Amino acid sequence: MSLSMVYGSIGFLLAAYSVIGNDSAQTLGTFISSNSKKVKWYWMWAFTSVILTATLLSGWYGGDIAFGRLDKIPLPEQFYWYHAAAPALLLGFTRFGIPVSTTLLTLSAFSSGFVLEKIIMKSALGYGVAAFAAYAIWMVVSRFLDEKQPVKEERKRYWSIVQWFSTGFLWYMWLSHDIANIFVYLPRDGVSLSTLFGVIVILVVGLAHLFYTNGGKIQEIVLSKSGTRFIRSACLIDLFYAMVLWYFKIYSAIPMSTTWVFVGLLAGREMAVYRNFNKGKGIKVIFPMLVADFLKIMLGLGMSVAVVSGVIYFDSL
Repeated sequence: MSLSMVYGSIGFLLAAYSVIGNDSAQTLGTFISSNSKKVKWYWMWAFTSVILTATLLSGWYGGDIAFGRLDKIPLPEQFYWYHAAAPALLLGFTRFGIPVSTTLLTLSAFSSGFVLEKIIMKSALGYGVAAFAAYAIWMVVSRFLDEKQPVKEERKRYWSIVQWFSTGFLWYMWLSHDIANIFVYLPRDGVSLSTLFGVIVILVVGLAHLFYTNGGKIQEIVLSKSGTRFIRSACLIDLFYAMVLWYFKIYSAIPMSTTWVFVGLLAGREMAVYRNFNKGKGIKVIFPMLVADFLKIMLGLGMSVAVVSGVIYFDSL
C-alpha cells in the first residue's frame, strides 16, 4: 500500500468517526435527549441506520454518492498528510465538545481558496437565515405553546409519531448535505457496491456508539438550551432545521456548514424563548451562552482557513 493510500484511508476513517460524533448534536441531539429515558438506545439506532442505508443506496443508484456537493471539489491525484490531519483536528475538537464545522474543516483540505470562500458565504447566509427565521417563528410559537408543559396523555402517541417522522426527515436532509465530508476521500463515480457496503457498516457502527453513549460530548450543547429534552421542542426544532436544509439544498450545490445553521437556529430560538418568558433578566443569561457558541464556530473557521493556507503553501513547494 502506497503512502498516499495510507493517508487517504486514515483520513476517511477519521472523517467518518468525527462527522458522526461532531454532528450528533445537530441532527440527533434533540431526538436522543427527549427519548433517552423512554426508548431503548438500540431502537433509535436501528431507525437511523435504516434511513442512513436507504439514503446512501439512493445516492449510489442515482450515480452521485455525494448528492452533487463535490462537483467543484475533485478527487486529488494523491493524498498527503494534511488530508488526514484535517479530520484528526476535527476529532480533537469533538473530544472537547467544540461544535466546529465538519464541512469547513474537512473540505478545506481539498478545496481552493475560491471554493472555500463560496462555502463560507453560503454558511454565513445559512446562519443568518436560520437565526432570524427561528426568532420570528418562536416569538409566535412560545406565546401560544409552552413547550415545557407536560403533554396530555391522550396526545403523547401523536407527538411521538410526529417526532420520529421529523427526525427521519431531518436525518435524510442532513445526510444529503454532509455525507460529502466523508465521500470526499472516495472516487466521485464508479464506487463499487462492496465499497459502499463497507462505508455503511462503518457509519452504522459509529451510530451504535453514538446512541449507546447518549449522544457523546457534543450533546451537552443541546442539553444546555431551554426545553430541548421535551418532545414538542424536539419536534419543532427538528422540523424547522430540516426545512432550512431543504431550502439550501435547492438554493445551490455548494457545500455549506450545517453546524452554522444549527447554531443559528438555536440562537434565534433561545432569544425568542427568553424574551417571552424571562423578560428583564433573559439577556443576562442568554448572551454569554450565545457568545460562547459563536466563538466556538469562529475557532473552527479560523482552523479551516489555516488548513487551506497550509495546503496552498505545501503545494507550492
